[in-house]
Amino acid sequence: MKFAVIVYEKPSEMSARSDPQRQQAYWGSYGAYNQALKDSGVAAGGTALQPPDTATTIRLQAGKLHVQDGPYADTKEQLGGMFLIDVKNLDEAIAWAQRCPAAAHSAVEVRPVLEMA
Repeated sequence: MKFAVIVYEKPSEMSARSDPQRQQAYWGSYGAYNQALKDSGVAAGGTALQPPDTATTIRLQAGKLHVQDGPYADTKEQLGGMFLIDVKNLDEAIAWAQRCPAAAHSAVEVRPVLEMA
């Protein structure tokens, strides 16, 4: 069963990606997590995302395109990326999600993937 492990981070944590004093530890922790997923055979994909200020949101209303700079949601935590895992059940997905570095300081959402026919 496939699950998305969706990573949300506080802006202070996301800024570690490019902070010279913190980026090695930040990327090292995610590299180790990603490698553990691969080594266990549950990794099925995933990606990191650029920061929210690089987003563009579109809406099509009454046939007219509306384009807005920035993310759709204005939240305290920012969508940083996701891991796609293939595990037996939700309990196993939760066990992997709690190992995600963001779980210690922000939020990690676990959501079943809707398999498209």
